[in-house]
Amino acid sequence: MQLLYQTHSPYARKALVFAHEAGLAGQIEVIHHETSPTNRNEAVYAQNPLGKVPVLVRPGLPPLFDSDVICEYLDTLHTGRPLIPREGEARWHALRVQAVAKGMADSGIAVRWETSRRPEALRYPPLRDGQTQKLLASYDWLEQGLDTDVDGQVHIGHIAVATSLSWLEFRGLPGFRDGRPRLVAWYEAFINRPSMLATPLSGETHD
Repeated sequence: MQLLYQTHSPYARKALVFAHEAGLAGQIEVIHHETSPTNRNEAVYAQNPLGKVPVLVRPGLPPLFDSDVICEYLDTLHTGRPLIPREGEARWHALRVQAVAKGMADSGIAVRWETSRRPEALRYPPLRDGQTQKLLASYDWLEQGLDTDVDGQVHIGHIAVATSLSWLEFRGLPGFRDGRPRLVAWYEAFINRPSMLATPLSGETHD
């Protein structure tokens, strides 16, 4: 399999960290591609009509795109404990945490557009502020709602939160550390997992 990837994408990193946690990273060739809404990458568009990474290219099968879908697929390929719980409240909790983490990355991208990526004359501060409030509210929710005492029982929500938070810090976006000791302690431990150390963020967006 091939993973069309971007070294500064929180979504692509989530898929690759998941592959490491599932013991599948050795079966995947990672191929970096630069993409942005204003920089069309024909190789990525050939596999995903949205023109975005990550994309999982499977021999003899249609490509899969969107990190959520890729992680769901990878979870069917290993024989270990599922990283996406199969049933019950454990499943809904993990998926709910994943949804919050994905929303944080989405809001972070929106803040970047209104602070650095869009031409200054076209920036809209009320949108920046509204998206920042979503980030802060999500940090507060995670401080209370994230299951941090997992004793090694990692799930998709943990992976999504760690990769989103690390990207938000990487980009210098509104931080989560002040007043959230429980979340910070968990995060500091998680980013030292081999899966995170093997997938460092790097590079800049090319618009």
